[in-house]
Amino acid sequence: MAPPVPEVFPTYPDLAGKVALITGIGQVGPRDSPFWGNGAATARLLSRNGVKIFGCDLFLESAERTKERLLEENANAVVDVVKTDVMDPKDVEALVAAVIQRHGRVDILINNVGQTAVGNPADTSEELWARQIDINLTSVYRLCHHVLPIMQKQGSGNIINNASITAMRYIGKHQIAYASAKAAVIRFTKATGVMYGKENIRSNCVVPGLMYTPLVDNFAQSDDPGDREAAKKILDHNCPMGWMGTGLDVANGVVWLASGASRYVNSHELVIDGGITESTGTGFY
Repeated sequence: MAPPVPEVFPTYPDLAGKVALITGIGQVGPRDSPFWGNGAATARLLSRNGVKIFGCDLFLESAERTKERLLEENANAVVDVVKTDVMDPKDVEALVAAVIQRHGRVDILINNVGQTAVGNPADTSEELWARQIDINLTSVYRLCHHVLPIMQKQGSGNIINNASITAMRYIGKHQIAYASAKAAVIRFTKATGVMYGKENIRSNCVVPGLMYTPLVDNFAQSDDPGDREAAKKILDHNCPMGWMGTGLDVANGVVWLASGASRYVNSHELVIDGGITESTGTGFY
């Protein structure tokens, strides 16, 4: 069901002129889709607040699509996108060097990359386990490893990581590696916030639930029966609010955390799920 309330694009004047580095910025799905992925929607809302966007994605065409949509809304937006594999340490180092060369600073780091894989502890191969941990958790470490020293020199910074409700409870789908990695992202986020808080660097994370993004459409149209079944179960949800959130709902949480409006929020997990993790109803997949 479509959200019964209109989209809201809040304004945070303190964000104007800041620089945001966003991983996983690519927009997937049909070019004319009215929906935005979490990373693309976050870039959209930040851009509307005057933030300079430097984004990356494994698929450059997807990143370019996001840039195109942002410029369609605001021809004066400052948007750069590059291809980056966050599982490649050299790629990540080059990414951070590129944003510094372009803007000279990183005020906001948004670790948005994520990928799930089906498997329980008995049938998940060690190779799949390692890959899931790498892309969902180690990528967060890699970006923070290079960006935190920059934020320390600046005397300020803001890190927002993307977790998942699978980190908080079992939702009926065997994805042990993904759930473990996302749970670790929450712990990494909170510990980092404590370690760097006195240096005016905050670290928080958003915890999205079952969101209606272009990725859901991709699942529905996939040749993989497992993907199509996953899409069906997502769409047949039992969210207490009666409708699924969108990428903009995630973006609103991220941008609030990036702004001065949340200045005293640190080491926090902001759950954005319409109440589904507290629901005792069925409908999880």
